[in-house]
Amino acid sequence: MIQTSTELRNLLKRIDHKSYPAYKDTKGMYQFPGYVLSIDHVQGDPFASPSKVSVHVKGSGAGFPKELFSRNYQRIALQDDLTRQFGRVVEKFAFKAKGSGKSGLISVSRCGQEVLERTACQIDMASGDIVMRMEIGFPANGRTINARELEKILFEFLPECVKRSLYYNNADKKHIREVIELAEDQEYIREQLKEQGLVAFVANGAVLPRESGVSARPMRGAVAFASPKEMEVTLELPHKGMLKGMGIRKGITLIVGGGYHGKSTLLKALELGVYNHVSGDGREYVITDATAMKIRAEDGRSIKKTDISMFINDLPNGKETRGFYTEDASGSTSQAANVIESMEAGAGTLLIDEDTSATNFMIRDELMQRVIHREMEPITPFIDRIRELYECYDVSTVIVAGSSGAYFHIADTIVQMDKYIPKEITAIAKKEAENFPALSGLEEPMEEPIFERCPKQSRGFRGNDRIKMKTLGREAVQINRETIDFRYMEQLTDSEQVSSLGYCVCYAERHLFNGRMTVQDVVKKLIEKIEKDGLAGLCENRSSVANLAMPRTQEIFACLNRYRGMVLL
Repeated sequence: MIQTSTELRNLLKRIDHKSYPAYKDTKGMYQFPGYVLSIDHVQGDPFASPSKVSVHVKGSGAGFPKELFSRNYQRIALQDDLTRQFGRVVEKFAFKAKGSGKSGLISVSRCGQEVLERTACQIDMASGDIVMRMEIGFPANGRTINARELEKILFEFLPECVKRSLYYNNADKKHIREVIELAEDQEYIREQLKEQGLVAFVANGAVLPRESGVSARPMRGAVAFASPKEMEVTLELPHKGMLKGMGIRKGITLIVGGGYHGKSTLLKALELGVYNHVSGDGREYVITDATAMKIRAEDGRSIKKTDISMFINDLPNGKETRGFYTEDASGSTSQAANVIESMEAGAGTLLIDEDTSATNFMIRDELMQRVIHREMEPITPFIDRIRELYECYDVSTVIVAGSSGAYFHIADTIVQMDKYIPKEITAIAKKEAENFPALSGLEEPMEEPIFERCPKQSRGFRGNDRIKMKTLGREAVQINRETIDFRYMEQLTDSEQVSSLGYCVCYAERHLFNGRMTVQDVVKKLIEKIEKDGLAGLCENRSSVANLAMPRTQEIFACLNRYRGMVLL
């Protein structure tokens, strides 16, 4: 039942100076001029997590033309921009209402450089209705309600924020059109990757270096990217027009060069090219195969019934590698599992940096092969499988290498980074490689990996007990006493994605882990659920939706694979 704003004002007057729990009476929906205010969850204490509030604006009132959100990628771009705009306006009013604890806080999701689908702002593609979710610290003096300050927030500050941000008539129409056009150009490049046999495109003029190790903003005065002529691709974008840049073709690409010349900077840009970026980021036109996975060693991670026999066999202890288990993987074993799990997740491109790889997984040099014969070594190095991965499974690889030239022999394309400028040196490098014998590879083909892992519900999710979940930044999510470590999932960019992954695990445990569906089936069902009901559909309490951002399918797989509590049949 929707009440009037006058009824809310009268309620606030009644509960003023009462004990803080009386704020619970405000929960409900209230009609304001032009929108409905919904108080979805009320904090129990001024020092607790802020109250959750949402604003619902009818499409007919908001007035955004349907052509701005008629396609999914347009809708996501518009939602992202509205969230940023609302956040900028809200900042001007935060903590202007006074009190103890979190009193006066007004906040929405803080968007980074990537454009992500979030629960913070949602636009209905049929009606154009807009929902904006935020957190508000309900004011108090000590633990006594200060309703006059909350009245100031809800009746003065919030209407001004809605007016400035969520109505097309008040919007910067030129800016919004540019946001949508950029999204359309980015989508066009993604389509061209498939049509032209590319795994990535890096536009000329792109700024790849970041401001610092803790800032995702572009570095001022950085060297602009310029494609080698041999790799230059020209695209005719719908809005920007002609755009030239480096096209990385399917197959095996090797990025080499001296230290601090930009190898890892380029790879980092490719890692995050799976997402669209906002204008001004410098990487707006760095677009990578959306399924690409960054692969690295992860000492200490758990591996559950993963078929790593492609790389590891005949272990001295006789341990089975077609369904390998460990709670404390080595660098090489974890990297082998990461490759197989990426294949299971449908990755079409692997991104690898020598610096974060296990040396004995990547290569065994000639001298080592002579001293330690092949039959004495259970590890088949990646260099022996990389060509087969591409030719048999259509999985391309981009590798950054600075110390070993062994991959020169098998690479399709070799790029040298020289003071942040790429040079195509394939012919030169292969000519030099003729003076060095290629490492002897395997003759027998690998067996196709088995993806038949079937999770069943774990003991902690049986019954109706409330599940406690806590997001630890971008590093991890804690579910009851289980912590899922995401430190080495380097393509996660936002803590709200981490929260979403936690909800994915909880939903899967409650509804999908039945011992019959494989991990692939479970992820497919999760994606179907999200497509049908949005990320909010993963939350048990729909009236109090958490701040969530969409992870990729590949990150959902990676999360489940790092979930030590997952019980497999």
